[in-house]
Amino acid sequence: MAITLEGAVACVTGGARGIGRATAAALAARGARVFIGDVDLDVAQDSARALGHGVRAVHLDVTDRRSFSAFLDEARRTGPIELLVNNAGIMRSGSFATHELEALHRELAINLGGVITGMRLVLDEMIARDRGHIVNVASMAGKMTVPGAAVYSASKHGVVALSRATRAELAGSSVTITTILPAAVRTELTAGLDTRGVPTVGPEDVADAIVASCAKAGAEVALPFWVSPAGTLERALPEAMGEWVKRTLGAERRVTAENELRRRYRART
Repeated sequence: MAITLEGAVACVTGGARGIGRATAAALAARGARVFIGDVDLDVAQDSARALGHGVRAVHLDVTDRRSFSAFLDEARRTGPIELLVNNAGIMRSGSFATHELEALHRELAINLGGVITGMRLVLDEMIARDRGHIVNVASMAGKMTVPGAAVYSASKHGVVALSRATRAELAGSSVTITTILPAAVRTELTAGLDTRGVPTVGPEDVADAIVASCAKAGAEVALPFWVSPAGTLERALPEAMGEWVKRTLGAERRVTAENELRRRYRART
């Protein structure tokens, strides 16, 4: 079921920068009452002021249930939550075996745990009202595997599966869930990575897809649309052949530990 953005209360996690900020701008421009949550409150407040349209910033650590509840409660003071965009995410780059275990668990807690928490905290009220829309920003890494980003791949596969299973549970309801599956997005998350030959999109492209899903809630939306078969192709190939293709394309050299040293957002994770 479509939701009307004019006057709707919309919550965006990871809203200070990149996809989150672009999404907040697109939603506010269509009349939504937007709340952006981010662990970097100062930057989120700067973004809210720059965006105007009454956008409000709230501190949010998506790994902390109490923090997430407080963020949503702040939005509820304005009205029932019509839209939740689970966008917050990080990516560690480099060999799985070289990362500290605590860092890998935090990556999973943000990328997948945050989505689980956000969905669980809003679904009761949406189901009771038989109205509401959730957008989970995953990645094409949720359909295929990326050497050098093992836990990121695992977390995004989890988001895709969680969204699909919950959609099935909501069949017959007017509450909807859309999973967005971008290829590489031109944000700080991909800064320093070798994306030559990889399809890229801008954060505004992802924001436009999120807005469009509010009018017509497709189940899964790949960006650009023509990359959608990539995951199916990987699953169809024998693993050894798939790995040969990746080696031939230099995939193991695309996401490395050296990338991690050059990415500005690293200190925030």
